[in-house]
Amino acid sequence: MHFDFSAQAFLIMLGIFALRVCDMSLDTIRVLFVVRGRKKLAWMLGFMQSLIFVVAISTVLSNLKNPLSVIGYAGGFATGNVVGMFIEERLAIGHIHLTIVSPSRGAAVAEILRKNGYAVTEVSGRGMTGTVTLLHVDVVRRKLDEVETLILEADHEAFVTAEDVRPIRRGFWRA
Repeated sequence: MHFDFSAQAFLIMLGIFALRVCDMSLDTIRVLFVVRGRKKLAWMLGFMQSLIFVVAISTVLSNLKNPLSVIGYAGGFATGNVVGMFIEERLAIGHIHLTIVSPSRGAAVAEILRKNGYAVTEVSGRGMTGTVTLLHVDVVRRKLDEVETLILEADHEAFVTAEDVRPIRRGFWRA
């Protein structure tokens, strides 16, 4: 096996790389839509992804004598995963459930969130060092930064966790 450093070999490698970046970016986003139950979008992305994959893999298989093709394929795969994650973060599709633990300012956090239109459920609890207030807030993901800023304004020591959720029925969701 020898490396072909011709302009054509590099163009083929770059083409394969670009196809794989597109393919894997679509795949990453598609999987997230599947998990969130978005059937039509998952189907469309899966269709496009498989078309791109077939073109990419057939190009690699027809250029197996040049290892640059395989390098382009592997590099595009790895890069596409990261690009897909970046795109998904920017789209911020879906809903999240925040749990806020505040040892002393729970009421203030709840008040500022409610004043800004968010529904908050307060629960008293006992933490490692004593009484705490647990706050539960469900928000659309694109509002996470706004909510986090509000929480930190009221209590910069609050412990906050987030988990993806899928709304089933009823409740209050600030758009």
